[in-house]
Amino acid sequence: MKPEFRMIDTNGIRVRAAIQGEGPLIVMVHGFPESWYSWRHQMAPLAAAGFTACAIDVRGYGGSDKPHAVEAYSMANMTADVAGVIDALSPGKPAVIMGHDWGAPIVWSTAVLHPNKVRAVAGLSVPYTGQPPAPLNHIFKAMYTDQGKFFYMAYFQDEGVAEAEFEADVRGGLRKLYYAASAQADGRWGNNHKPVGEPMLVGLPDPDPFPAWMTPADIDYFVAEFERSGFRGPINRYRNFERDWAMMNAVADRKIHQPSLFIAGARDMVLKMFGDGDAASIEARMRENTTDLRGVRLVPNCGHWTQQEAPEATTGHLIDWLATL
Repeated sequence: MKPEFRMIDTNGIRVRAAIQGEGPLIVMVHGFPESWYSWRHQMAPLAAAGFTACAIDVRGYGGSDKPHAVEAYSMANMTADVAGVIDALSPGKPAVIMGHDWGAPIVWSTAVLHPNKVRAVAGLSVPYTGQPPAPLNHIFKAMYTDQGKFFYMAYFQDEGVAEAEFEADVRGGLRKLYYAASAQADGRWGNNHKPVGEPMLVGLPDPDPFPAWMTPADIDYFVAEFERSGFRGPINRYRNFERDWAMMNAVADRKIHQPSLFIAGARDMVLKMFGDGDAASIEARMRENTTDLRGVRLVPNCGHWTQQEAPEATTGHLIDWLATL
């Protein structure tokens, strides 16, 4: 059985959702630069476990609407989109939500901002550590830009620059990014300390053959989606740090009270942004900001693309956690 696609009206836009199975709702939210298709390995197992598995294209991606304005991609809007999908598919009943990469902060924030919509929440790759002391763009400016070092989030700040680089060679850009953040690249993306001012993709390898966890057909699917959607919407998410920080700063209770789970690849370069990057230090930080954390799972020999690089292990952790709800 393959997923069926449905367009869902939510928060003033239309979101494309891939849906499979029947039962309590699970909404899965992808990251950058991805698609509902990033969850392809989880759809059938979650449906077989008795759930309605729903993987969305985040606004700006794939078949979903693509507003032009930067502020349209604020965290307030992203979380309202998810809440609206839950309302449409599970009226009156909260859903389980799962997110990877940018999808993780989106689902963590949805649990905080729309608590009555969320039964439980799982994040992949990016743990929940609460409100930072300053907007992230201020932090990475001090850590990287002011030191003359390139950092991709800083590179994304100027409208049109990164879009032009990626759209000039969609296939090459995606292949380089997917490889650079994978276990096979040994943190090539995270350790790329080139000088400020260089384009992002310069110096990143494009391996041939690509690691087996992403097939040529998989790459073809992602390429077709981004050739259709472009990159402005996806990159606009990175241009809302100050807006997001101010919004969350006004929230009285920023703890996550729903049952929660964190999963990441043990070789994910993102973990190095959170202390020592080991399970114990991540769990300690998460417990400061959650009240019902039910596990921190690091998947061996796995990089950033958690549910794609290690689908069986990732799905197993998710299903084991779902059984505790």
